[in-house]
Amino acid sequence: MTAGLDDQPVKAAKGLTILPDTTLDAVVDESFDMIVLPGGLPGADYLDQDPRIHRLLQRLAGEGGYTAAICAGPKVLASAGLLEGRSATSYPGVLDGMDLPGVDVDLRPVIADGKVITSRGPGTAMDFSLALIEALEGKAKRDEVEAGLVR
Repeated sequence: MTAGLDDQPVKAAKGLTILPDTTLDAVVDESFDMIVLPGGLPGADYLDQDPRIHRLLQRLAGEGGYTAAICAGPKVLASAGLLEGRSATSYPGVLDGMDLPGVDVDLRPVIADGKVITSRGPGTAMDFSLALIEALEGKAKRDEVEAGLVR
């Protein structure tokens, strides 16, 4: 399911328009196994400026759920305090441009540190997707999905 900050279409960084399934207000009190944040700017900034997103991410992390973000999205996880004491990655310049003394900013394409998964950008999206599948469904399911891909 996709949720938008409001009921308007979302215009992505490269001009793609996405029609979210619902609004954040409609699902903010629901339980989730995982929340995945997209990247791109200024979208990641909009997410980061919305206190509902921070509260939802913090609640999910407190309940033992997965939080994940790609590209510029990991900045939201950092601002919500979810990267403290962890290794994480992001689009070049995003995390390493923030003052995050308790975060090990790493250049690997995808990093799963506990129940936090981060990825660098569009070129790492397939590996990020496979890491999300593995987190939710296990290594066997990841291997099954990956076997069908031409890599």
